[in-house]
Amino acid sequence: MKSLPYHGSCFVCGNDNPHSIGVTWFLDEEDGSVFTEFVFTLAQQGPPGCAHGGALAALLDEAMGAAVWRAGHSVAAVHLEVDYRRTVPLGEKVTVRGRITEHGKRKILTGGEVTLADGTMAASGRGVYVEAPHLFGEAFFGH
Repeated sequence: MKSLPYHGSCFVCGNDNPHSIGVTWFLDEEDGSVFTEFVFTLAQQGPPGCAHGGALAALLDEAMGAAVWRAGHSVAAVHLEVDYRRTVPLGEKVTVRGRITEHGKRKILTGGEVTLADGTMAASGRGVYVEAPHLFGEAFFGH
């Protein structure tokens, strides 16, 4: 299991951001997906005792985007969809995974999910990413 490098001041996985939620991403070398295990805390609370939907969306966006970055593309999201299926209790480990589902000429489509420890899908996401190297001064995720 290979961890991906942190990058700068990213809200989700930046080591230079004191407010980052501190996620470390890993590469699944078999299928090219990117994943992490994470425990939501009071800092990411939405409804009492549960993770905020925006925190779930941020993790899905970052997982899907990291999969695209890791494949060698400097991209930004232009469209995200999140389906919330179950609440995510604070203090319980979840797995977040993102992958490329289709690679077109101008856009890269992605999919991702947040699963609870028992394997139940809590949220799923889809994203559209386009090349945007002009937005980034440094290479992220080792490319």
